[in-house]
Amino acid sequence: DTLKPVAAKGSLETIKRLCQRLNEVMIYAVNTGLIESNPLAGINKAFQRPTKQHLPTLKPEELPLLLHTLTTASIKYTTRCLIEWQLHTIVRPSEAAGARWNEIDFETAIWHIPAERMKRKKEHIVPLSNQCLALLELMKPISEGRQFVFPSDRNPKKHTNPQTANTALKRMGFDKKLVAHGMRSLASTILNEEGFDGDVIEAALAHIGNNEVRNAYNRANYLERRKPVMKWWSDHIEKAAIGNMSLTGSKGLKIVGMK
Repeated sequence: DTLKPVAAKGSLETIKRLCQRLNEVMIYAVNTGLIESNPLAGINKAFQRPTKQHLPTLKPEELPLLLHTLTTASIKYTTRCLIEWQLHTIVRPSEAAGARWNEIDFETAIWHIPAERMKRKKEHIVPLSNQCLALLELMKPISEGRQFVFPSDRNPKKHTNPQTANTALKRMGFDKKLVAHGMRSLASTILNEEGFDGDVIEAALAHIGNNEVRNAYNRANYLERRKPVMKWWSDHIEKAAIGNMSLTGSKGLKIVGMK
């Protein structure tokens, strides 16, 4: 009865999460001997399942439009770098916004994202392309002495808000057409169409299953195989940005240097 009003509002995703949390509590109670059985087992079956909604994204052929708009948009320099960083690394918005300098290994060109910052609480390793390293070089004069690569305007000791990219994309005219998370879908579509191994793409997106042994194997085995994929993706972005002066391209770097 407590959950029915929530379901009546159509908050099906909330119902799903509440059922999960309630079951976790009951399972704990069973395991510690507080109760003999779980009275809420299967409670989620009493409610309609939420329909998975795909986040707005662009078609592969619209990538040049995104890069052109990004070039001409009146947005802050750090925000533009953040959007390009997320596009190149195909990480989630919160993972990109919270990037720390001590997570970057410049010698090996690797970004180590600790488990506590990941959605599934598993460490994620991102091979960094030359374009990603170029973005970091552009951010060094702004934030190298601080903890976060992309600092907040209001409080540089904190990282920029994970919604910063979404807000910028809306102002750029992509409202209901593209969200920051949708750049991951865009990358996935293009990489799959190019014929790259689906499992390697999933590893690059930090999509993991429930098999811990297989996950551990994939993290170790796919790292080397992901490097050429990430290089191709960054090169593809740079080619799509020809004439649009991407920050990571030679034209972009020249313009920055002339300021």
